[in-house]
Amino acid sequence: MRVKDKVIILTGASSGIGESAALTLAREGAKVVVVARRYERLEALKEKAAELQGDIYPVAGDMSKDEDIKNLVKATVDKYGRVDILVNNAGILDRFLSADNVEDEIWDNVLAVNLTGPMKLIREAMVYMKKQESGNIINIASVGGLFGAKGGLAYVTSKHGIIGMTKHIAAIFGEEGIRCNAIAPGSIKTEIGNTVENPNMQVYNKVMKSASVLPVLGEPEDIANVILFLESDESKFINGATIVSDGGWTIQ
Repeated sequence: MRVKDKVIILTGASSGIGESAALTLAREGAKVVVVARRYERLEALKEKAAELQGDIYPVAGDMSKDEDIKNLVKATVDKYGRVDILVNNAGILDRFLSADNVEDEIWDNVLAVNLTGPMKLIREAMVYMKKQESGNIINIASVGGLFGAKGGLAYVTSKHGIIGMTKHIAAIFGEEGIRCNAIAPGSIKTEIGNTVENPNMQVYNKVMKSASVLPVLGEPEDIANVILFLESDESKFINGATIVSDGGWTIQ
């Protein structure tokens, strides 16, 4: 088992990449603390893991709320006594709004969930990782964090930001036994696309035309396997990297 007995916090675990990753990690022996707003889905996930002899501990929470972030880390430490790995997976889209029509509410919400929330959760978990002199942080970014025409303004900004955060943490804390890497998925078959209402088609069409290779839809398991690799000792020499997993969408 590649992550046996590792204590892992995984956000955005109620569906898609998070759900797949939770089951993959539990199957590989980890103690996975899963968080999302839809608690009933986390309970169902716990039952699925139990069938695989896996250990999943559900915690309800919204990663844009300070109180929920603090409670998540406290609940993890109270339950297992440590935090070995943190996976910042929770994220939302922004209706493909551009600089001339982005709405304040959407900007604030996307940045809160996609960038500020991960920062605050890292800050809370870092207290324990520094004491342990070990830790592993994985941030789920996007190809939107590497290119300009892979989403709306708020989304692209948030994902560029989390890649910068990843590099900064790796540079500052690598010598303390804490590493930090990011994953940049392309188009994955998840529920997130269904949450976009009234998209700005001008931006959306430019996103679709921004590469000569049309996006191929990946499965949540494709990203879950990259998460598992980065959490295992097989990746111990990787720090500050952004691994692109997009089926070749951004190859040209």
